[in-house]
Amino acid sequence: MSLITSQLTDTQAKILGAVAHRPGTLIWMGLLMIILGAIGVFAEAFFSIASISLMGGFALAGGIMQALHALQAKGWKSVTIQMLFALIYVAIGVIVWVAPAAALEGVTLYMATLFMATGVLRLITAFQHTEFSGWFMPLLSAALSILLGGLILAGWPDNSVWVPGMLIGIELLLQGWSLFFLGLAAKNAVK
Repeated sequence: MSLITSQLTDTQAKILGAVAHRPGTLIWMGLLMIILGAIGVFAEAFFSIASISLMGGFALAGGIMQALHALQAKGWKSVTIQMLFALIYVAIGVIVWVAPAAALEGVTLYMATLFMATGVLRLITAFQHTEFSGWFMPLLSAALSILLGGLILAGWPDNSVWVPGMLIGIELLLQGWSLFFLGLAAKNAVK
């Protein structure tokens, strides 16, 4: 056992693993994600457009690779189907780049539906566990998810330019703070 992990309890060493050797990595990754998340929250329209453009680029690149593979696979029974997949990916990539606002509307509608559906499922789960003391948290989570989905849906399609970027920014902030504090905890644990 190394010097750093020998200073930890067995439980801490099992939980931290290799992170105990480099807690600074988590701290710096966390700080980077916090900065990116803050940019996303304050420049949500830019983040939305950048994200959807990146998705379109990936779809286009995937379609081109799929087509190249299908063209080189002579004699394969699925060449025609693979070319159809390639055309679908290329078409999606081009549509996203030509009409990013429409693509963002689709993504925003998907997010609203996702929040509402997961909220309903959490609501059912919460009421299935009312005999446990912690059943209120899934209930609260369900209510917030349904509310968020409803708010997004109520503002759709006008909010499609900023909602995806805002949600990506918030997710980056949450993950960034999580990594930052985990890194600090790991750093403090090895002192």
